[in-house]
Formats: sequence, structure tokens, C-alpha cells
Amino acid sequence: MSVELNRRLTLEHAVRVADGAGGYTEAWVALGNMWARVKAGSGRERFGAGVTVSTVPYRIVVRGAPVGSEARPKPEQRFREGARVFRIVGVAEYDTDARYLTCFATEEVAG
Repeated sequence: MSVELNRRLTLEHAVRVADGAGGYTEAWVALGNMWARVKAGSGRERFGAGVTVSTVPYRIVVRGAPVGSEARPKPEQRFREGARVFRIVGVAEYDTDARYLTCFATEEVAG
């Protein structure tokens, strides 16, 4: 089984950076680039705090990597494609041979 990976995404993880006042801020650091297949699901809108937020679930397929490997995406990491950000909420094997992984992700857009 072959999967067409036709979009280049950057895998990022969050790090805490001291803010100089005893606290911290969150910054995102790139771990590397991955080729992926990105497929959107059915979106939804919600209204809160004076703004409408559109949430779309995605299934992002990337090459497999063993559990514990730095190359394996994890929940709470994210993919970036230019200005677009896909927050990873879960990861599972795509096929029985674990040659590919499915990353369940969401993209939120405020409008």
C-alpha cells in the first residue's frame, strides 16, 4: 500500500521561555519537515467572546516512526503549513505494518 504524501508540513513542539518577570511564555520550536497527505473532515462553527470560531478536523497521514522516536508526532504538538496551524490531538497507525501514521488534528480559524 502506498499513500501519496504531497504536502510539506513542519512539525513543532511547545517550549517554555522565561519572560524575565518570574513567569514564562510559550514558544513553538520546529522539529523538522514531513511530507503528508492532509484530508479535511466536516467543520463546525461556534460563537463566543464576540468572535466566531470555525473548527475543522483533519486526518494527516505521515510516514511511520516507532513509539518513543523523536520523529513520531505526538498529541499537543502541531503541524504548520505557512500561516496555517494544525493542532495534533491523537496519533494512530494507518496500516497494519505501521509504515504510515494517521495524526488526528484540528485547525481553528477565528473570523
